[in-house]
Amino acid sequence: MKELLHAAQTIARQAGTCIVASLGDLHRIDYKGRVDLVTDVDRRVEKLILDRLRHDFPGHGVLAEESGTGPGAGDFRWVIDPIDGTTNFVHGYPFFAVSIAVQHQEETVAGVVYNPLADELFSALKGEGAFLNGRKIRVSATPELSSSLLATGFPYRIGDHWHQAMDLFKLFYYRTRGVRRDGSAALDLCYVAAGRFDGFWEYDLHPWDVAAGMLIVAEAGGKCSDFQGKPSAIDDGQILASNDHIHRQMLQILRLLPD
Repeated sequence: MKELLHAAQTIARQAGTCIVASLGDLHRIDYKGRVDLVTDVDRRVEKLILDRLRHDFPGHGVLAEESGTGPGAGDFRWVIDPIDGTTNFVHGYPFFAVSIAVQHQEETVAGVVYNPLADELFSALKGEGAFLNGRKIRVSATPELSSSLLATGFPYRIGDHWHQAMDLFKLFYYRTRGVRRDGSAALDLCYVAAGRFDGFWEYDLHPWDVAAGMLIVAEAGGKCSDFQGKPSAIDDGQILASNDHIHRQMLQILRLLPD
């Protein structure tokens, strides 16, 4: 498994170099939804990652944001987001990352999230702890919601869970020190793992948004669940992550709204 983690770290750094070199040199921006962007850089970076994986791990499966599912003959699958936070990237807002997770028989065993502008590489191997640039990280010790700093994200689509997300933002804002919305679920999860945020919640997420970050939170001593408190899976579409101390309090707020 360490070989897989090392490969993910190396590939993430290579992808990050490509992203930074492309800043300010976007040739094509398309829309996957009303405001959901994809660029030529997303596609180029994803191709770089997939080419490396096909060369180094030809029998492994792939789930990637832009190209979908690639078949594999074995029990391993890579879950890839070439740029988590594409809108930030397009606008030059320095909060975006490469996210790469490795699953074995549908269990995430390694995860890497790399912010190339900050040169911060978050990583975890199941059972081995979570790290930032090689130094071990832990979730915060904040004991109460009233003393916490939270993060969230909003659905791209108006409707569905959009109005609930707005209402929850207000409910949490009134009960905490603050709520941030930075536009990258992968990095938000890593910030929970590093103790920068005490908790994070979001609707309408995809497996590639959360697969690596969820493992990093768990290995840093945090907790991830769905909005009912059940253990979360990467395809739940919703996530609550916290330092564990405030998890029950966050669930109480989430339950104030109907499904």
